[in-house]
Amino acid sequence: MAFLSSMNISGSALTAERFRMDVISENVANIQTTRTPEGGPYRRRYVIFQERQPNPTSQNFSTLFQRAVNNQNAPGGGVRVVGVGEDTAPFKLEYNPTHPDANADGYVQLPNVDLVQEMTDMMAAYRAYEANVTALNTFKDMAVKTLEIGR
Repeated sequence: MAFLSSMNISGSALTAERFRMDVISENVANIQTTRTPEGGPYRRRYVIFQERQPNPTSQNFSTLFQRAVNNQNAPGGGVRVVGVGEDTAPFKLEYNPTHPDANADGYVQLPNVDLVQEMTDMMAAYRAYEANVTALNTFKDMAVKTLEIGR
């Protein structure tokens, strides 16, 4: 059973990191968007993760104590996406009086998206995704070896 929960943990991380890469891609795609349906320029978004409990309905003291006695006190059940937040950093200003979104002084508000930060976040998300794929492959190899022992 612990073997399957290990696979579920890595699977939840794969899903979360994939969603994180999608949000980063959206940020990069909107790096020059000065007008959104909400009004104003595009605002950078980020993903909020949270630990996923193995069984959130059974987290009372007696259940936790019983799990500890049986040496089943695994540190959680993976990760989940709680939501997507918006960065409150100020917008960048660029002087361009011919732009249709320029203010009275000729400045245009550009999104608060920094390409270097987005690429760094993308590399971190990719590495985390890659590490979880490696972990899943290791679990698979262990299962195959375990089945070979039984022959």
